[in-house]
Amino acid sequence: MNFLEFAEKIIREEKRPLTPVEIWEIGKSKGYDKELNSSGKTPWMTIGAKIYVDIRDNQSTKFIKLTTRPTRFYLKDLNQNGDNNKYITREISLREGQKSKYNERDLHKYLSYFVYNYKRIYTMTIHHEKSDKSKYSQWLHPDIVGVYFPLEEWELEVLELSKDIGSIGLRLFSFEIKKELSFNNLREFYFQAVSNSSWANEGYLVAADIEKDEEFLQELNRLTNSFGIGIIKLDIENPDSSEIIYPAKEKDIVDIETMNKIAQINPDFKRFIKRIKLDLSTKEIRKEEYDKIYDIEELPKIK
Repeated sequence: MNFLEFAEKIIREEKRPLTPVEIWEIGKSKGYDKELNSSGKTPWMTIGAKIYVDIRDNQSTKFIKLTTRPTRFYLKDLNQNGDNNKYITREISLREGQKSKYNERDLHKYLSYFVYNYKRIYTMTIHHEKSDKSKYSQWLHPDIVGVYFPLEEWELEVLELSKDIGSIGLRLFSFEIKKELSFNNLREFYFQAVSNSSWANEGYLVAADIEKDEEFLQELNRLTNSFGIGIIKLDIENPDSSEIIYPAKEKDIVDIETMNKIAQINPDFKRFIKRIKLDLSTKEIRKEEYDKIYDIEELPKIK
């Protein structure tokens, strides 16, 4: 059974619209998860992404997406009485000349939600306006930085041993956020991400609207293969359907010299580094010291 078959089976049995999390939890309680060939840590996100793509790309899809918050999915043949018609939405890309009304910082909550649920990455917004203007240089630091700790997954004894052998499993992330990504701005935005992500284990260029042209996607793939910056597509209608289109190339060694330079210029980044050290020393992650992870119902609706 694949994820689409799994979702269809649960929705058909429940006869009501369900969120990806509800689909997974109900299916798991019935033992259907044993029929899935999946070992991922966030199967509910995979379910949401698979249904979303099927609705977007498959004209014969069995699913419909409802504009409730959180987003719920239903089956077309179960909606024959039209009870959910007022909630049905269709995917529409930004047309040329159409301007989105939100700003880039509105997307920070969506990115924090996605990367935390994807891989327990804790994020911190870097306010560029706080940087020392006498030392500031363009494209020096990203919009958001992130850290993955092994504290929540590793046993204490393993963590202590990892410190002794110099391999604690900590990963640092850099995220440059844009509203839209197209041929018109790709070079500027991509190399901005290259410039301000050199210090991290992984760097990403993030956007809410990415041109779907096949030639453009091939160029994105080529740039990622050449320079290592990954691409994340944020879904502001259904955050659980956000996805890493092209993963970043991982670097085992971080650039301490560049990190020190950024810490000298920006107090947010300095606080981020200090926070990581404190959490590692106490073996306890102080979640409130990082960007807040909102529940999906709390994420603001933006257009």
